[in-house]
Amino acid sequence: MQLRDRVTTALVRAPGPRLAEGIVTHLERTEIDLERARAQWAAYVATLEGFGWRIMSVDPADDCPDAVFVEDTAVMFDRLAVLTRPGAPSREPEVTGTATALGRLAGIETVDLASGRLDGGDVLKIGKRAYVGIGGRTDAEGVDELARLLAPRGWEVVGVPVSRVLHLKSAVTALPDGTVIGFEPFVDDADAFERFIAVPEEDGAHVVVIDDRTVLMAHSAPETARMLRDRGLEVIEVDISEFIRLEGCVTCLSIRIR
Repeated sequence: MQLRDRVTTALVRAPGPRLAEGIVTHLERTEIDLERARAQWAAYVATLEGFGWRIMSVDPADDCPDAVFVEDTAVMFDRLAVLTRPGAPSREPEVTGTATALGRLAGIETVDLASGRLDGGDVLKIGKRAYVGIGGRTDAEGVDELARLLAPRGWEVVGVPVSRVLHLKSAVTALPDGTVIGFEPFVDDADAFERFIAVPEEDGAHVVVIDDRTVLMAHSAPETARMLRDRGLEVIEVDISEFIRLEGCVTCLSIRIR
């Protein structure tokens, strides 16, 4: 079954009032326009909805500035949702709302990560292999625990180093055919991936796969967008500049269930 033929659901959580207080690790903090961020988030959600994705809102977590980056709270492996243990302890309360939302979906099994630390933004899935970044937010124990959970389901877990950016998917993501793209100065080990293509802009390293020939990306990487179109992909561009200021990207703003 091709991606465009599947029922797809996106879990999202609206930006909270404390968004501007979000954790910044590798960037210099700059001023956040909350109203602009809310408008950008609404446009992002509308874009997914326009491609037929069912949108499910996760309950607000207004005391958690980073809660809009909902991807970090759970990772989907087929119909299994692994609830994470965020590397920043202040983000742990965010997981509760995600677990509640997933519990409302038929056919989804949820399991807690029992030990270690794991952020969803560190997990890049290609086929039945999960590359997991080991760095500031995800530790080796979390990767080992994830591997233990997934081995009976036929998944392979591969740990890769992350030191130059917040999460693995801050440096690389994958196209519909499984080719990994990344901004090389941010990638610790490009040889870890079977197929890797460098992109010319840092914001070009992040795509959400909409279907087998369509990707969603930030509009701040026009050269990369042209490059991907030359590869035969349809590229949808959205403005997420306020979230980029907080080290976010297009993948961070949703949990995609296919």
